[in-house]
Amino acid sequence: MQPAPLRSLTRLGLLVALAVPTASLVAPAHAQGTASAPALAATAPAQRIFDEVNDLLVERYGGLSKTDRQALTREYQERLNAVCAPQPRTCSEEKAYPVLEAELTALGDEHSFFQTPEDYRDFVTSATGGSRQQFGVKLAPLDGENRLVLEVVPQGAAETAGLRRGDVLRTIDGKPYLYTDLQTARREGRPIRLGLERQGQLLDLTLQARESSTRDLPRLSYVGPQGDVALIRIPTFLTGGGVGQRVHDLVGQARKAGARGIVVDLRGNTGGSLNECDSAVGAFVPTFTRVAQSADGQSRTTVQRGRRLEDGQLRGSVRNPQLWTGPLAVLVNEVSASCSEFFAYEVQYARRGPVIGEQTAGVGNTATRVFPVGEEAALQLTITHYVKPGGEAYPVRVTPDRQLPESEAELRLLSQGDDVLLRAGLDALTTAPTLAVDGDRP
Repeated sequence: MQPAPLRSLTRLGLLVALAVPTASLVAPAHAQGTASAPALAATAPAQRIFDEVNDLLVERYGGLSKTDRQALTREYQERLNAVCAPQPRTCSEEKAYPVLEAELTALGDEHSFFQTPEDYRDFVTSATGGSRQQFGVKLAPLDGENRLVLEVVPQGAAETAGLRRGDVLRTIDGKPYLYTDLQTARREGRPIRLGLERQGQLLDLTLQARESSTRDLPRLSYVGPQGDVALIRIPTFLTGGGVGQRVHDLVGQARKAGARGIVVDLRGNTGGSLNECDSAVGAFVPTFTRVAQSADGQSRTTVQRGRRLEDGQLRGSVRNPQLWTGPLAVLVNEVSASCSEFFAYEVQYARRGPVIGEQTAGVGNTATRVFPVGEEAALQLTITHYVKPGGEAYPVRVTPDRQLPESEAELRLLSQGDDVLLRAGLDALTTAPTLAVDGDRP
């Protein structure tokens, strides 16, 4: 279950554009001990994890923060010394967690942060398509509670129970609905009687969380008055692989079905593997190139017809690559982040179709990497920022060609069966460009 205020998703490590293949999701941290005030024993667990994090921060950071990182290390070493003063030789790793969280906040890069063991476990489960106990539903706030069903994950408990997009949750076991009660029921794994409203009709159903996969691949449906527009929903690029291939497969299905246009829905997609994103964009944009700038130098990535080249070397491809040449529109909102922003910007940059919705989250020009540190914690660190070959920087946020809000008013309309942004996307297809030749800008 994933209600989605942006910051909570960030704290779970979901707001990440991985600069490496998903199979290499995490990289071992090799810390040698950052120079610091030696008040703590070097063997104290708190000092060890502090040194690991700060070595990475000083040596591997490739983001845009101008903060003096060595000065930051010295300042927060003193804070750690104070926290661990009662036990300087045996201070536990957990004592360092709040210090490291505060230090990463002081860095001034909201995409770099410390992950506690619980945060890191959630991240790995989501990133690798693992299993966890969940309802398989994503909710949005309405009337002060996370109660509006935005998405029902295929083959999850919510789909089995009969929940649908646009449903409004009203009661749990006959009592007024509270999101905290829903969370409690999920953790306990007990069945609940859920009262809901569906376009004015009151319904009851039974819902019980169960262990299920977090893998949530793109899916295809047909919308519009004639049912001839393909809607490709990409909920995440963080599902253990297969997203790019799936998008190409769905484009192929849409072409065979005679779709007159495609709407790609990236709303609520907080990112994932940049490689998967690249492959997916390649189904709509003939070719594009970007330059990554990091502490290690520069590298150049070119994507063309399902093939991804890094500094001229083939690094990935899809089977039976597709290229959609018909009308295209892309939907985003303020939660669309990292890879979603890259996707939307490449479509916009190539003038392949309009981007519609809200200004995006603001992770559109950097990539992060997750490093395990300590016993079970991790550091998510910005390691790269991007420019086009001519030096033009990628925007921090994508500004849609047509800006439309997704406020509570629009969510209320969704509960009545009217998806305002989707309707705007369908309208935009009538004037969206088509692709005659493979000659767009790199």
